[in-house]
Amino acid sequence: MADRCPVSVVGLHGGAWFGQRAASAVYSADVLVGAARMHAALPADVTGEQVELSGPLDQVLDVIEERSGQGHRVCVLASGDPGFFGIERLLVGRFGDAVEVYPAPSSVAMAFARARVNWDDAAVVSCHGRSLQRALPFILSASKVGILVSPTCPAQAVGRALLDAGATHQQAIVCSRIGEDDESVTRTDLSGLASGTFDPLSVLILTSDAPPHDVNAVVAWGRPEPSFAHRAGMITKPEVRAAVLAKLELFPAATMWDVGAGSGSVGIEAARLAPGLRVYAIEQNGQDCQRISSNSVRVPVTVIEGRAPEAYDQLPDPDRVFLGGGGLVALEHALARVRPDAVVACTYTTMETALSAVTMIGSDAEMIQIQVNRGVPIGPDGRLRLEAENPVFVVWGRP
Repeated sequence: MADRCPVSVVGLHGGAWFGQRAASAVYSADVLVGAARMHAALPADVTGEQVELSGPLDQVLDVIEERSGQGHRVCVLASGDPGFFGIERLLVGRFGDAVEVYPAPSSVAMAFARARVNWDDAAVVSCHGRSLQRALPFILSASKVGILVSPTCPAQAVGRALLDAGATHQQAIVCSRIGEDDESVTRTDLSGLASGTFDPLSVLILTSDAPPHDVNAVVAWGRPEPSFAHRAGMITKPEVRAAVLAKLELFPAATMWDVGAGSGSVGIEAARLAPGLRVYAIEQNGQDCQRISSNSVRVPVTVIEGRAPEAYDQLPDPDRVFLGGGGLVALEHALARVRPDAVVACTYTTMETALSAVTMIGSDAEMIQIQVNRGVPIGPDGRLRLEAENPVFVVWGRP
């Protein structure tokens, strides 16, 4: 078998690449892997074998690995900058240092240029490979944002979701087929965006004259109970919630389970505090699941309707776990699934159960009791008296 050849990835715009080294990678390639529209745009004197980049990406990577292992020079054609929400991540993950990258300007940079809007202060959100529900909170919280739309999440779908969520962006600019002969730029508002029809090969730019008023932009936790729809007081009280969130030591890109989520208040506030945190709210009551979905419209929380621990089977292993329900059986099964260096926090109403949880978590476990006395009005003159709430035991630690 011949020595393995490096794998090149070249960014294109309208069939054009950028730089002599990118040109050399294209012309010297034995195999060119790319979408059909990219092959069609190549000059006639590019003679490498054309392999269409379609179907499951793992299968495409297998083909690249096979042909490279046979000593063929493989060049992957990408749109714009392959390192910007592109295929570079997958290629480097498979082939490591064997990958040589020759980017073009990203479609987002080109779109902002076409729109004549500076973007050094803009957020960028991709709707490729992620649900609109998960992308929406990041869009809502940005006064200027570029959005990579997709065939399954076109610009008009984003517009409808933004209207439903009460977005305040004043201008929407849809830049379609950037770099192609038939590129177009459409300026409208959210209503025009929602009612229009746009090419899925588009970048959507949203701008606002003032930062959107978004509760997620405020660094706060332990919000009052009326901030969440809940069933007959089935909600972790604000002071307890604040303590639990402090003990969980949240970080972005972690996976968190909120078990027995109720109103979802703990998971929702966790998602607000650590953007990028993947939160799964597990709740067996169907109406409560609907409340969680309503409460979390502006934060990325995935609602799992089911009973713990059976519902764990469909979830990725967690870095952080909060158990507000499910009992010791739910805790036992959660401890069997946690990742290294995980943190688990639980709340209980009886000391007996709390002490059992301490034993199960292990020598690192700690326990406190939180007793809140809340001021309530007495009469019409503004005086207050203290009204005691039921004490709650909080147990946390690294298993």
